[in-house]
Order: sequence, then structure tokens, then C-alpha cells
Amino acid sequence: MDLAGIRKEYSSKKLEINEVDKNPISQFKRWLKEAIGAQVNEPNAMHLATVGSDGKPSGRVVLLKGVEEGFDFYTNYQSQKSRELELNPYAALTFFWPELERQVRIEGEVEKVSEQESEAYFLSRPVESQIGAWASPQSEEIPDREYLERVKLEIEEKFSQEPLKMPGHWGGFRLNPKRMEFWQGRPGRLHDRILFAQNEEGDWKISRLAP
Repeated sequence: MDLAGIRKEYSSKKLEINEVDKNPISQFKRWLKEAIGAQVNEPNAMHLATVGSDGKPSGRVVLLKGVEEGFDFYTNYQSQKSRELELNPYAALTFFWPELERQVRIEGEVEKVSEQESEAYFLSRPVESQIGAWASPQSEEIPDREYLERVKLEIEEKFSQEPLKMPGHWGGFRLNPKRMEFWQGRPGRLHDRILFAQNEEGDWKISRLAP
């Protein structure tokens, strides 16, 4: 397997510092809209990196479900990522849209969204996903697949007798960005990298980084 020989030349677009929006979230929304328009596969998929109590990083792909003041995602509050965020409420996100030869890296502080926001999103999900949130003890060891299926049936039976509601152990997080980097692939590996860094006053400094 010749991994060293795998190469792709990036040449479709460029990114100029005088053309980006002065607000990085607005710039992100512009790129996200273009990714959706280009029919990128799961354009809202993002890699979430957290750090455990042992100082070791862990990562997984989650789905972006809202972007206004920050970047919202939802999960089981008893999962590994949630436990890590409780101990260290800082995280990093990475979006990669290969069809557009683009990447966005985001770093910032994480907080829980309100219970009202979490409930509104939970109730908008397909019923099977709502049942799944009840049935899965996320990140915990389970004996086998059949265990999940049995619990799922029990939950379905329970909520056939009463209204389906949001579990108390489930909800959303919001990453409030402090650094956002927009990466555009360019020929010869001389890529465009535009960094937004927020100062203590909340203003954004925009700079170009070497590739």
C-alpha cells in the first residue's frame, strides 16, 4: 500500500484576506451554505476533540445542529465526551469538505444549551431517534446487540402508554469560538489559511498563516 504516493492537487478556489466576512461565524455560514449547495456528503458533520482527566485527547464525529452565537450539538450527558467536557469545558471542532477543498478548524469554550432549547430540538427528531436516546447508555459497555434491542422494545412499550419526552440525561452543548481558521487548498501545497482570533474585548483579529 503506497500511502506516500497518494496525492491530490488542490486548484479549484482561493481565499483572500480582504474577501472574508469580518465575522467568522458569518463566514462559516457562507461556506456551509456553499457546501450544502455543492451536495457535500453530510456537510454538518464535524470532528469534536475533547481532553480527559488524564490529559489525553479523544475525538469523534458529531453533527452540527445549530450555528448562531456558537456551534450546537446534542448528546447523552453521561457519555464520554460529556464527562470530559464537564471536567474541561474546552474543545476543538474540524469540518472537512473535500469536494470544495476546504477545511474549518474551531477552538473555544463549551457550555450546555438551555433545557428549553434541548427539548425543542429533541421533540423535532424522528421518533426512532428519540427512542434511541432513551435506550442507549452511551459509551458504557454492554453485553451484546440484543441487549440494545431488548431495551428499545421496553422503551417503546413504556411510551406507548404515556407521551414521549426528553430524557433528563440528554441535551445540547454549544461551543463558543475563540479561534476559527479557514483553510482553502491551493496548488503546490501553498494553501490559503485565514485565522480569526478573538481578544479579551471580544474583537476578532484576522491574519494569514503560512501553510
